[in-house]
Amino acid sequence: MDGSTAARGGPTIDSTSAFVLLVTTLAFFLPLLIHFPPIPPSKRDALLETHTEIGLRPSKSRLQGNLKVEAGSTATSNQTQIRSLWIYPLKSCKGIEVCQSKVLPTGLEYDRLYTFAQLGHPGPVGAQRSRSSDRDEKWQFITQRQFPLLAMVQVDLFIPDIARARGQPSKVSEPFLLVRFPWQEPGLRGMLAWTAAKLARGWRARPEKEFVLPVAFPSEDEIEARGYTREPVTIWRDTVEALNMEAELPRELSLYLGVNDRLGLFRVDPARLRDVYRCAPTLHDVGYQPVTNFQDAYPLHLLNLASVRDFDAKIEKDKALPVLDPRRFRANIIVDGGNTPYDEETWKKIRFTPRPGSKREASTFHVSCRTVRCKMPNVDQDTGHRHPVEPDKALRKFRDVDEGAKHKGCLGMQLTPLFSKTESHEDLESWVEVGMSVQLLERGRHVYIPQ
Repeated sequence: MDGSTAARGGPTIDSTSAFVLLVTTLAFFLPLLIHFPPIPPSKRDALLETHTEIGLRPSKSRLQGNLKVEAGSTATSNQTQIRSLWIYPLKSCKGIEVCQSKVLPTGLEYDRLYTFAQLGHPGPVGAQRSRSSDRDEKWQFITQRQFPLLAMVQVDLFIPDIARARGQPSKVSEPFLLVRFPWQEPGLRGMLAWTAAKLARGWRARPEKEFVLPVAFPSEDEIEARGYTREPVTIWRDTVEALNMEAELPRELSLYLGVNDRLGLFRVDPARLRDVYRCAPTLHDVGYQPVTNFQDAYPLHLLNLASVRDFDAKIEKDKALPVLDPRRFRANIIVDGGNTPYDEETWKKIRFTPRPGSKREASTFHVSCRTVRCKMPNVDQDTGHRHPVEPDKALRKFRDVDEGAKHKGCLGMQLTPLFSKTESHEDLESWVEVGMSVQLLERGRHVYIPQ
């Protein structure tokens, strides 16, 4: 017997058998990979061991079909109601839709606690900058106006779950923020991350980088241990001392956003809040000094969907902007009903009254001024793509309505919370929830006072 005959005499596997073997192997291992993916646990997995995530999933959003007036919706009623509530713990990043929220002097609880800032002057990669020395550079806040991809930075809020946290260290009694952004390394490492994302979160998932931030202001020991620093940061024309926690930022975030200078992350200091004076009620009038976190200028922003619908009909549409998403305006309180566009621009004082059977009490607000719009609403909140002209062009054309903000568009109103008692810190809180009705207490004329 020669060598070729001996080779043919050994065990062989034809193509059909090989295919059957492959299918059998996949059928056995694929369910195991889906249910038990061979990837390390994420920070989300760790947080869910002791915490519960707060917020509505996009599929459950109260803003679905927001520009349509459908039977049974609040838009068919003459009574204006709260349709949707939003908080933005990290300024200019994705918001969190909630069903109810505590109201503090600074606005909705957890709103605008953090902001990103750039040392020097904010601008995209490659922008020309003046030649200033390091000591002349200042921390300037950044938003989607300069870096539209901030819209793709996801922020999740986790609050302690007593049942889950039983027997765990005391630190789990504090709420945390999980910050995520799309990121895929080149080469083999990136392919492994891509595969892990699909196995862990489904076929549409993308690789991400993530980091965790505390909601509570750090203690002095934590500030020293983590290398945080207190530094001045400028929000528009206001400069306030805040806590720079840039040590928590992954290096990839600057690359993803296109930030060309040093990137900082600032936590507002509860002891150094920004006082609000322009158009707002005074300490003498309301019993406390109005203040704000890292909001642009006022504690809360209200948007009326009736006004959005009317304005949407005036915008020149294209494939990039088929319909105006109210999320572009990043309001805290979105109301609907009444069917009178821009009626909110005559409100001076309002009260949100609870539905029958609710355990909440009414909450009252001073309607301080119109919201003067910049170009930030041009950014698509789902893609981070910035439209070259709209809705900014239409805002300037159709919504140049405030004598104090000539040649600028206005949409929405700025609110300052009012409290029935102001003797103690505990008095300075109330609640708002979806379904509350708007009770108009006072009308009047608004004239914006610029900074």
